[in-house]
Amino acid sequence: MSAIRLLVLGAVRMHGRAHGYQVRGDLEYWGAHEWSHAKPGSIYHALKQMAKQGLLHAHEIAPSTAGGPPRTEYEITERGVEEYYRLLREALVTYDQRGDVKTAAVGFLVDLPRAEAVALLKERTRRIVEWRSGVLEHYVPEEGPEQLGHIGEIMNMWVHTADSEAEWTHGLIERIEGGAYTFADEGDPFVDVRTPDPNPYATGTRHPEDDL
Repeated sequence: MSAIRLLVLGAVRMHGRAHGYQVRGDLEYWGAHEWSHAKPGSIYHALKQMAKQGLLHAHEIAPSTAGGPPRTEYEITERGVEEYYRLLREALVTYDQRGDVKTAAVGFLVDLPRAEAVALLKERTRRIVEWRSGVLEHYVPEEGPEQLGHIGEIMNMWVHTADSEAEWTHGLIERIEGGAYTFADEGDPFVDVRTPDPNPYATGTRHPEDDL
């Protein structure tokens, strides 16, 4: 799965309608340019591609009074909403060694009802245990990584990562079941999440398509 599709669809959906520079600003605020491939060129490419695929609708609005080309605003379509929730649910239950998809999913977790979020995270935990068991078919932690030479350090890392991930997921489930955060069936989940502008995490680097 590509994290960029989930990130862009989620950001557009959150705004209702947004131009590319707004989407880029959101993703930079979340630090997505550091932990995913959400660089300016990738963001604008994703917007255009998903508009061609019918997941977003591109609105061409009037140019500014200062002149320049018309700016394009994007709005998520019904198909786009379906794809967004499909990607979100898949990302929450899928376990692998990459962190970008998981991080994107956690960022949009509150778009789901609380009970569904808990159920998906419990399924994620089950899959982590299953994945870890697959590693242990070839590697015995008690015997140490040296049993497989230095390559054993890879499996050793995998086991430790899975254990840490399972522990973190259990903690998140407990916090959610304990009433933490505001979910989709309870009100606006994004109240007071963002600080006022200017964005403290913005890269400050301009891109040719920022004004389109």
